[in-house]
Amino acid sequence: MRTTREMLSEYAVIIVTGGSSGIGKAFIEHVTKLDSRVVICNLSRSKPDGFIGQLNLRHVPVDLTNAAALAGAAATVLGLLNYDIPLGKIMLINNSGFGGYGRTDELARADQVEMIDLNVRAVVDLTARLLPALKAQGGTVVNIASTAAFQPTPFMATYGATKAFVLHWSLALGEDLRGSGVEVLAVCPGPTSTEFFRRAGLKQGAVTERWGQTGEEVVAEVFQALARGRRQVVTGWRNRLLAAVAARLPKPLAARLGAAVLAKFRMSRVAAPVAAPGDGPGGAV
Repeated sequence: MRTTREMLSEYAVIIVTGGSSGIGKAFIEHVTKLDSRVVICNLSRSKPDGFIGQLNLRHVPVDLTNAAALAGAAATVLGLLNYDIPLGKIMLINNSGFGGYGRTDELARADQVEMIDLNVRAVVDLTARLLPALKAQGGTVVNIASTAAFQPTPFMATYGATKAFVLHWSLALGEDLRGSGVEVLAVCPGPTSTEFFRRAGLKQGAVTERWGQTGEEVVAEVFQALARGRRQVVTGWRNRLLAAVAARLPKPLAARLGAAVLAKFRMSRVAAPVAAPGDGPGGAV
């Protein structure tokens, strides 16, 4: 089996969305440590901190919830691939996403629609725009879903549904592209130490850290899965166990149990949920 360093050496460029924070930033840090030769293109509203002077980081400012802005950013990336980056495999990491906590009728309609735009439409749109280049040069699409994809998630209904789409779309896309030279990996993290929960409207510490992972731990498992040629990875052994159980339950029962668990977070809800589309940390629950 290849090591993660050997696997990464096959790539000329890694394109990541939402690399300014959370799991996306952890991807950039991990890649930089393993192979500083790889060019990284970050698509997000703000540039990641701590990478000043990193010659191989290209930042493309964009609000991915805006379809026209996404199209422009994709064109910029394609221009970089054609004129500024050596030939080699391409890795696209669709990481950006955000969630909101509360009953569906409590959450702003505009925020939920924007969530769908970022978590679903932007993933499909950006992948479709860059897929010809990936097929021409070979590469991988990494989509950050969530353990929320395995069951209905009351109090996070729209978020959970968007991640279920990402998981199933990724697995189907992998079959569509079988033999094309492009692999697809669906990643399902559980609770992760990012700003996801604050942005979803929950207080700091609402979800105990013993159930979670750091962004670095998630990324390490992702690269191990890529080196092994996996098509799906649930990060963390607790998450794998919970996902396996949830996936086998009848969906109405899973929804009822999910409501009982997620309702406990209501006392940790802040006065007004904070949504930060465009730079979200990806699947954090």
